[in-house]
Amino acid sequence: MTKDNLSLTVLKQYLKDCPKEELANDIVELCKRFQPVKDYYQVKLSPEDETHIIAKYKQIIEKEFFPARGYGKAQLSVAKKAISECKKVCKNPVNMADMMLFYVEQGVKFTNAYGDISEPFYNSMESMYGSALKWIVNYDIQALFQPRCQKIVKDTSGIGWGFHDTLLELYEEIYES
Repeated sequence: MTKDNLSLTVLKQYLKDCPKEELANDIVELCKRFQPVKDYYQVKLSPEDETHIIAKYKQIIEKEFFPARGYGKAQLSVAKKAISECKKVCKNPVNMADMMLFYVEQGVKFTNAYGDISEPFYNSMESMYGSALKWIVNYDIQALFQPRCQKIVKDTSGIGWGFHDTLLELYEEIYES
């Protein structure tokens, strides 16, 4: 069987037939090898630890933009991967909205610290901001995030590439509708 042929049906049958001790060993091995799996079980076994997991993923994002030493590389793929992995692990919608907005805030702060960046950079920030707003509205948590969402728009005033205008449009279109 090749890797591409593993279906959920085959996996479920394997798991059903697998001795309990072997399953436990497999899960322990997955936790050792893959940090997101370890984080998943951390949250599953101790839901109160989700804030610590969120903080860890936020640190990855912050390090991309503002490392302890030197200049940030702003590798958006690294920061977005942290958000993607966090979404798979964390279940609290407030925490996920916080993560998405944190990404945008770091991008805005980076631009304000280092000057104009690039259109793809701003496109990524705009996309994440739009996703965050939709997420916030979907989970009806607007009251928690309205000041923060407005501040992001305000902090982009004067940034090029139409960045401010796009964020303002997104805010008005999604948040205020």
